[in-house]
Amino acid sequence: MADYPDFYYPNEDVIKNAHIKDWDSFNSEAMNDPEGFWEKHARELHWFEDWNCVLDESNKPFYKWFKNGKTNIAYNCLDVHMQTYRRNKLALVWEGENGDVLTHSYYSLHRETTKFANILRSLGVKKGDRVTIYMGRIPELMLAMLACAKIGAIHSVVYGGFSVEALHERIEDSESRVLITADGAFQRGKIVPLKEIVDEALKRAATVEHVLVVKRTGQDVYMESGRDMWYHELAALPIAMQNGSHTEIMDSEDPLFILYTSGTTGKPKAILHTHGGYMVGTYTTLKYVFDIKDEDRYWCAADPGWITGHSYIVYGPLLNGATSFMYEGAPNYPYPNRWWQMIEKYGINILYTAPTAIRGLMRFGEAWVNRHDLSSLRLLGSVGEPINPEAWRWYYNVVGKGHCPIMDTWWQTETGNFMITPLPCMPLKPGSGTKPFPGIEMDILDEDGNPVAANQEGYLVIKKPWPAMLRTIYKDPDRLVSQYFSRFPGYYMTGDSARRDEDGYYWIIGRVDDVIKVSGYRLGTAEIESALGSHRDVAESAAIGIPHEIKGNVIYAYVILNNGVVASDSLAEQLKAHVGYEVGPIAKPEKIEFVDSLPKTRSGKIMRRVLKAKAQGLDPGNLSTLED
Repeated sequence: MADYPDFYYPNEDVIKNAHIKDWDSFNSEAMNDPEGFWEKHARELHWFEDWNCVLDESNKPFYKWFKNGKTNIAYNCLDVHMQTYRRNKLALVWEGENGDVLTHSYYSLHRETTKFANILRSLGVKKGDRVTIYMGRIPELMLAMLACAKIGAIHSVVYGGFSVEALHERIEDSESRVLITADGAFQRGKIVPLKEIVDEALKRAATVEHVLVVKRTGQDVYMESGRDMWYHELAALPIAMQNGSHTEIMDSEDPLFILYTSGTTGKPKAILHTHGGYMVGTYTTLKYVFDIKDEDRYWCAADPGWITGHSYIVYGPLLNGATSFMYEGAPNYPYPNRWWQMIEKYGINILYTAPTAIRGLMRFGEAWVNRHDLSSLRLLGSVGEPINPEAWRWYYNVVGKGHCPIMDTWWQTETGNFMITPLPCMPLKPGSGTKPFPGIEMDILDEDGNPVAANQEGYLVIKKPWPAMLRTIYKDPDRLVSQYFSRFPGYYMTGDSARRDEDGYYWIIGRVDDVIKVSGYRLGTAEIESALGSHRDVAESAAIGIPHEIKGNVIYAYVILNNGVVASDSLAEQLKAHVGYEVGPIAKPEKIEFVDSLPKTRSGKIMRRVLKAKAQGLDPGNLSTLED
C-alpha cells in the first residue's frame, strides 16, 4: 500500500513461544483441506455423540456443520474443566466501576451457572424457549447466558445501552417469556435505570411472564407482584441450591442464541447461531489469534451485549480454559488512567478493545499511560471498525511499548468469529487486518462479480462456508438469502468494501449499505429515522454517518418538520433526546439540520451520498438521477 508501506515485525520471543510459528504452513494445511482442519479442532472439544458429516451443503446457503453430532457449548465451557486441574483455576476476575471486586474459579462459575439453570427451569424455561437478557457488564450476565445454553434455551442479549423501543422490539420479535435484568448499572458514576427501562418496554410487550432482577446498585425499583422476582431471593431457595441440574444434550445445529444487528431496513435482524459450529469457530480462532496460554490473564473490553462479548468474553475464553477479566464501567472514569491502573493491578497479558476507546484515551496523552507498569502485556487487539494508522502506532508504541503485536480483527455478528486477522507470528501493517484466518476463503469483487486487481476497491465476500457462520435470520429465512447470498450467488456478501494490497493484505474501507458505525456499534439509518418519525413534529427525516476523529462516525440527521412547526435549537435538542429515549444514547444524532426537502431519486430513494457531501462541504457529484 502506497500510504503505509512499513511492516512491523514480531520479536523473536513472540514467535518462539507462539502456538503457530509459521503462518504460511499453518494456512496451507487449512486451505488444502478446510473440512479436515475444522474437524481436527472440533475433536479437541467434547461431543456426546460423533458427527457423521463435517459439512452438509445439500441445502445451500443453509449449511450444516458436524451434522448429527451431539454436544453442548456450556458443558464444554464449564463441565469439562471440572475433571482437570482447571477446576480451581480463576475463570473470571471482575471489577465494578465503583471498585467492587469479585472472582470466580471454574468450580464456582460451574456452581453458580447450575444454580441459575435450576431457577430458569423452575420458571418453566425449557429447550428452545427464548430468554431476553438486558444487563450491564456484571458476572451475572455471563451466568445467565451459560445457564440458558446449559438447559437448551436460546438467549437473546440486548445491549444495556439500548432504550425502551429498541428493547421492546427485540422482546417482541423473539417472543421471550422470561427477561433477566438488573436494578441498574453503574456508568460514569451514575446509575443507568435498567429496571425502569424494562418496565416501560413491558407495557408494550405481551409475551413476558417473568422478570428476574439482579441486585447491583441497591436502589429502590418497582417490582410488579407475580411478575418480578429478585434473583438473590430465588438463589437462596432449596430448588436453586440442589446440585443436580442436567445439561441438555444438543444437536450440533440446535440454536444457541439470537443476536440482533442493525440492517438497511427498519427492523433489526435476529442472527441465529448454533451450539456446534459456533463453538468450534470461537474456540479455534481465540486459541491461535490471541495465542491463549494457561497462565494468561485476558481482557476483552467489549460489552457482552455485542457479538464480540458473546464470542470473546463468554464462550471463547471459557472453551479455552482461560482466565478473563471483566470491567463494568467507562474507560476514563474517574480518571483517564483507569484501564492502565487495572492492567497493572491484575497483571493483564492481553488487551482486546475498539479503536474508539484507543482514540478516546489518546486524547489524554502519554503521561497517564506512563504512570503505570504495563510490562505484563504481550498482545494487543482491535475490533469493531478499521483502526486508523495514527491510533495503531500510539497503541503499539505507548501502550505496548513497541513489543506487543496488535491483532487487528475484522468480523461480524453474522460470522461468529474472526475472519480477517493476523496471528502473532505475522508481520503487521498499521491499519490492515492482514489476511483471512486459515481455513477462511475471501475475495474482493467488482460490480460484475470479478476479482479486482491489487489496490482496487471492491465488495468484500466470503467464498466458502465456515463453522461459526450464521444459520438463518430467526423467523425470516428468506431474508438470509436476499440479504447475504443474492448479490453474488454462492458467495456471502459482507456489506463492506475493501481492497487488497500487493502483499495480499486486506484493508477494510467501510460499509456499502445504509449502516452507520458509531464507536464500533452498528446502527441502521432506518432505526434512527423511524425514531425521529415517531415524534409528533417530524414529517420526514434522513440519517447519515459522517467521519469523527474519536468515534469513527457520528450521526447527522436532516429533518423535515410538519406544517406550522417552527425550527429551533431547543426542538433539535428535543429530537436528539427523543432518539436517545427510543433507541439508546449511542444513537443520538450529533447534529440535526432542518430542511424543506430531501434529495431523492425518481423512484423515491434518498440520495445519502448527496447528504454526506453537503454535511462535509464536499462536491455532491452527478445529480442527474435526482427527482428535483
